[in-house]
Amino acid sequence: MKLFWTILRLLLALFMIYAGSQHFFKTEFFNAYVPDFLIYKTFIIYGSGIVELFLGLLLILPKYAAKAALGIFILMLLFLPIHIWDVFTETPAIGSHEAALIRLPIQLVLIALSYKLYNINS
Repeated sequence: MKLFWTILRLLLALFMIYAGSQHFFKTEFFNAYVPDFLIYKTFIIYGSGIVELFLGLLLILPKYAAKAALGIFILMLLFLPIHIWDVFTETPAIGSHEAALIRLPIQLVLIALSYKLYNINS
């Protein structure tokens, strides 16, 4: 069972590293996720990309896995409102309403997985 959770931890780490790096290569894509009332959108996009990269790299290291998983859990909770908003709005931030219906459960899985990894590695 330990191997199963180790593989999931590494897969989540790779996902976070990939997602974080995309903030630098596809900045315009993430623009729609940042609410219009916030200023310095590009800074927020780059900043969240750095945080995702950092947490993904830390998650690879067993010594820091619990702290990284907790950080990912908090980050995913912070991102949750935009995914909920996208489900209920007529014009989702990114893509179609159907895509929003897919993204929300994925966000919930990432929250649950990071919380479980935090508990296992604490």
